[in-house]
Amino acid sequence: MTVARDTFHRFESATEDYPLNARCIWWQNAGPPMIPSPYNNNLQFVETRTETVILNENIHDARVVPTDVRPHSPVRRWAGDSRGHWDGDALVVDTINFTDKTTVRGSDTNLHLVEHFTRIDQDTLEYRYTVEDPTVWARPWSVLLLMHRTNDPIIEFSCHEGNFHNMEGMLNVARFEEQADK
Repeated sequence: MTVARDTFHRFESATEDYPLNARCIWWQNAGPPMIPSPYNNNLQFVETRTETVILNENIHDARVVPTDVRPHSPVRRWAGDSRGHWDGDALVVDTINFTDKTTVRGSDTNLHLVEHFTRIDQDTLEYRYTVEDPTVWARPWSVLLLMHRTNDPIIEFSCHEGNFHNMEGMLNVARFEEQADK
């Protein structure tokens, strides 16, 4: 297999050059929005009077969504700034203020995400999300997924911060290529 030399050089200096998922900081599948992956798709919802916590097995993330009247924070975050409210039987979560390091299918910092969680029956949750970014797409687009209740336990996501085995290998290859260029 031939690998383009530039593949390794983009990671030649600091860990900050690595994608967030390689650093175990943010994983697109864990969301928001939550996009199914081959594993670790279990969720747990915990509700308090003023927040709903969405525990996502993938990347072991617990997203705290205020459901009171708090306004959005102006601070940009990896997973954006979420605010929720109930619309009938649906929990609606509005998320803005993503960082320039997080993206949903090519979006940028103007990303606006609205998620709807609606219980269809005792064992089924409808998850619908709409993605909007006028600097990237001509119009918003939506996805609808059905989630099914399971009695399976939530398993610890096995990712280590910095993913140093991967980084060490990439940095070693970059140093090897530098020596070969001399």
